[in-house]
Amino acid sequence: MKELFFFDKMVTPKIITFVFWLLLVVAVFMGLGAIFGNPGGTTFMNFISGIFLIVAGSIFARIWCELLIVLFRMTRPCRRFAINSDSQPHLGNTPGGRSGPWQQVA
Repeated sequence: MKELFFFDKMVTPKIITFVFWLLLVVAVFMGLGAIFGNPGGTTFMNFISGIFLIVAGSIFARIWCELLIVLFRMTRPCRRFAINSDSQPHLGNTPGGRSGPWQQVA
């Protein structure tokens, strides 16, 4: 419970996983609706458009959720970097905030 209140554990990737499965169900129902939901009956074009909706909706949901998870997973290396940089002294910093090979030597 402590990691939840102090943001040590991320909840959002679990929510994104739920949203992915929800989007998959929506894509399947939209495809089935396109296939069987027309009052004129099921035609070949309705069948193709329904299959396309299922496949394209599933791929879109997967890509969108993966991009969101990648954004949230970037926090792990950033957190490690912040912990490592806090434990090491900052050498070579100038009062202007610039350091590195472009720093002018007085």
